[in-house]
Amino acid sequence: MSSTGSTSYAEAPNKTLTAAGITFAYRELGPEEEVPVVFFVHLAGTLDNWDPRIVDAIAQHRHVIAFDQQGVGGSSGTVPRTLEEAADDAYAFITALGYTTIDVFSFSMGGMIAQDLIVKHPDLVRRLVLTGTGPRGGKDMDKVIGTTYWDVLRAALTRSDPKEFLFFNRDAVGKKAGKAFVNRLKERTVDRDEDIRLSAFQTQLRAIARFGRSAPSDLSVITGPTLIANGDNDRMVPSILSHDLHARIPGSELIIYPGSGHGGIFQYWEKFVPVAVRFLTADPAVTRP
Repeated sequence: MSSTGSTSYAEAPNKTLTAAGITFAYRELGPEEEVPVVFFVHLAGTLDNWDPRIVDAIAQHRHVIAFDQQGVGGSSGTVPRTLEEAADDAYAFITALGYTTIDVFSFSMGGMIAQDLIVKHPDLVRRLVLTGTGPRGGKDMDKVIGTTYWDVLRAALTRSDPKEFLFFNRDAVGKKAGKAFVNRLKERTVDRDEDIRLSAFQTQLRAIARFGRSAPSDLSVITGPTLIANGDNDRMVPSILSHDLHARIPGSELIIYPGSGHGGIFQYWEKFVPVAVRFLTADPAVTRP
């Protein structure tokens, strides 16, 4: 298997690709292979919002691609009003790269977009990782707007990164994990991505709320191996919705990390990384019972 060189996300070069009239910004790293792992990022997330401890570990074994959604970071265009449209953008990007099969690693809003992508293109995704996310029509998901604005305000008052409040519990352990996570996101020091614009952030928030108020999708179309993970106290996308996903996707694997919130996989990255790597490097010929 040939290699693209670096397995360090902090050193991965910024690239662009034009598809469906949109110029998408992306980064790729790890060994070359026919089926990559495409990363779907969270609300307001850009290329610089992926935890390098997770990306680097997976890139030791798999070809990783992270990208900016339309209207976010280095990608052109305007943030779509619905997550279905965001899924269409993702499909345009993936197919423009020449892939007909991918594996997916998703977090939060990225997991919602990934679900919409699979519902429309069920043969595209082979293996699926859903973290900190929930299903279309999930109970109380539409409350994300109030929770987000409240935590953004609390962060501003304490001159902290909002992710410390949104992703982590506000106990001693959570505060320490939050600061460590934010510091890891700063490890890339050159060619960093542009922050999301306020208007784009607000559009994404409304799209998530609309997703939460919509009729449920038929997730029985997800037939490939699926790993679901979250913390036990997710305030953004209630943890019960991870259990809901687990019930809707037969044969899926569910991990709930104790004493953690929305960013449970980042707080427990040392435990989560081996699980994610094992899941994403399993023999593709092995299917679920």
